[in-house]
Amino acid sequence: MAGRPRARKRFGQHFLERAWVEKVIRAIAPQPTDTFLEIGPGPGGLTRPLAAASSHVLGVEIDRDLAAALEASAPPNVSVVEGDFLELPPEALRASMFPDGTAKPVRVAGNLPYNAASPILFRLLDLYSHDRWPLVDATVMLQREVADRLLAPVGSKAYGVLTILVGRLARIDRVLDLPPGAFRPPPKVRSTVVRLTFHPSDPAVRDDALFTELVRAVFTRRRKTIANALLAYPPAANADIAGLLRRAGIEPARRPESLHRKDLALLAELIR
Repeated sequence: MAGRPRARKRFGQHFLERAWVEKVIRAIAPQPTDTFLEIGPGPGGLTRPLAAASSHVLGVEIDRDLAAALEASAPPNVSVVEGDFLELPPEALRASMFPDGTAKPVRVAGNLPYNAASPILFRLLDLYSHDRWPLVDATVMLQREVADRLLAPVGSKAYGVLTILVGRLARIDRVLDLPPGAFRPPPKVRSTVVRLTFHPSDPAVRDDALFTELVRAVFTRRRKTIANALLAYPPAANADIAGLLRRAGIEPARRPESLHRKDLALLAELIR
């Protein structure tokens, strides 16, 4: 592809400038034995330095033209899959990531499109917890508002579904803040690089789907009391809500945003 690639608005593309590429690579700190999954490599700004410092990089790129250009010009230890990371079947993604059938520890990197960042994070959680991928960490660029939600303390306005579901499976660290000028074209928002370091479920739950559904349901009524918010979740609404809350040690007048994920996990177990 001659010259600079054109960013496509429908894909939420904002390409990282060279000076900031170096800073992000230092933050990722790739090692010679690392295997990377890069989500949205675009023209390969991060891909090439990652490949130079690691064992292998698999890039998943939704833009057909950028995927073809990267595949044609990338070093031998880079492979490219054209497609939407959110739509690729897990088995196809696994076959591309582990072509010899042997799963290796995987690190994730990516300049995530703002319009799909949260779904991509949830997809990574699914790969880790349901598909048993050996994910080590994910260093990704997000809209700062999304990073703030990931890191939000209990009781704050930003605390919610994203904080709880991601925080149950990963430690979250703010790594680097980026101004709009770090990208081309400059976005209208500021960005943040965060690192998710995956760990076993904390707290452990016996039914991931039930826990997730419960969290999503009660936070649709985050301004209600937890007693009223539970009415949005049919398995709880059809049970003795007062009795459930009493057994969980939760005051009925508390609001969902005041509950730690351990409180919600206990509720999920009682409902189960």
